[in-house]
Amino acid sequence: MKIYVVASGGRVPDWVNIAYENYAKRFPRECRLELIEVAGKKRTKTSDLARVRELEASALSRAVPKHCERVALDRGGRQFSTLELAGQLRSWLGQGSDVAFVIGGPDGLPRSLLETMNRIWSLSELTFPHSLVRIIVAEQLYRAWTIVNGHPYHRGE
Repeated sequence: MKIYVVASGGRVPDWVNIAYENYAKRFPRECRLELIEVAGKKRTKTSDLARVRELEASALSRAVPKHCERVALDRGGRQFSTLELAGQLRSWLGQGSDVAFVIGGPDGLPRSLLETMNRIWSLSELTFPHSLVRIIVAEQLYRAWTIVNGHPYHRGE
């Protein structure tokens, strides 16, 4: 099984890449976490933000590997507890399903892309910088994997 983090971005701070890789390298070979970065569109004071979001969404959609379960990250989605996420990961592992988590740019994902997703996941009602979201997703997926595999990393419920 592969887990893809498909993220709009480009130049992110080094600390983001370091933190993401810290979690990605912890996954075993049979459950790899792989980042697919899609260049974000340039924004100016006169940019049509709706058009920019649609262009980014199109690029993100094309970047998602075929036959993946598609999960968008969006504040309007459903929140999961850590144990619920672990249960969902267990299900994906059991099915051998590859999964792609899609993270939009600073202006989020348009409705047109959200409607093509299998699930919409909200990390919180808070708004996070899009580059930070890839770290949170990587850490939470690693935490879920440790729960599924009885590893002592998770000390919650």
